[in-house]
Amino acid sequence: MTDNDTTMTVQPVVRTAKDFASTQEPKWCPGCGDHAVLQQLKSVLPELGVEPENIACISGIGCSSRLPYYLATYGVHGIHGRALPMATGLKIARPDLSIWVGTGDGDALSIGGNHFIHTLRRNPDLNILLFNNEIYGLTKGQYSPTSKLGLRTVTSPSGVIDHPFNTAALTIGSGGTFFARAFDRDGKFLRGMLKRAALHKGTSLVEIYQNCPIFNNSAFDAYGSPESKAENTVYVEQGEPLIFGKDKNRGIVLDGFKPLVVDLDKKGLSTSDLWIHDETDINKAGILARFADADDLPRPFGVFYAEDRITYEDALTAQLNEAQINGIATLEQLLKGENSYEIK
Repeated sequence: MTDNDTTMTVQPVVRTAKDFASTQEPKWCPGCGDHAVLQQLKSVLPELGVEPENIACISGIGCSSRLPYYLATYGVHGIHGRALPMATGLKIARPDLSIWVGTGDGDALSIGGNHFIHTLRRNPDLNILLFNNEIYGLTKGQYSPTSKLGLRTVTSPSGVIDHPFNTAALTIGSGGTFFARAFDRDGKFLRGMLKRAALHKGTSLVEIYQNCPIFNNSAFDAYGSPESKAENTVYVEQGEPLIFGKDKNRGIVLDGFKPLVVDLDKKGLSTSDLWIHDETDINKAGILARFADADDLPRPFGVFYAEDRITYEDALTAQLNEAQINGIATLEQLLKGENSYEIK
């Protein structure tokens, strides 16, 4: 700056993961997948260009719901199953905020199930991280809405008989505009899914398979252990074929609406003959979601579906602006309407 120059260049603040880490030590069990999710989230937040004071983390009750304590942002540790209505209200009041919701399979899909489906159809701009360990961990191991049939727990000593929720199918069926699945052990991939979710304008839901080493250990070993991962998982990527296997010689084709596994070597097929992923196709997303209900299909990971649709807060703001233009400027005027009368 010269003697006659009164302007000053302000250098942008470069944030790192440390800027989003609170001083609280995580109170999760050793080996819990929540540690990995927290680490990847802290590494993604600096890339979003949003200052910590403009981020809020909202949670309900459960192991995953401790998330707000470990982020140096604003946060609310709410009550069981009520994280989503709290987050929606905050987004309406402060649409400028980046809002993240930490919830679990029990918190979101059991006591919070009604809020879950209605939040998805309304589409407020929220980033929902659903930690799915297929068990209630904080309350010591009773079965949850996603627990596998036959699982023996303290509340199902003879085995679970409730059919589990399919989170992907429930999300898409409820009108969700973004669904992705990731795995706590695959840090780089999880990080990518968190960033995609943050960039989505609307309600993004990332289901994270997360190991509970105390009450449901190894629930997802088929998708994480080196010996079985390649044969049991398929990573979906926009415009790419659904191909998997240790030698990348197995793929998925559609026989009408029925997905089938084919051996490329034996069938004489090429990758161009396979199902090509399109995350904007809701019909194929619905089929992809149902892979989890079949024993002969690999488990999909990645972005299943992404739709561009007006958010709840934008639609509400537009409605309020229209009402004010039409002469309804106060709540009293709105309640009075045109057909009210006075009794004297």
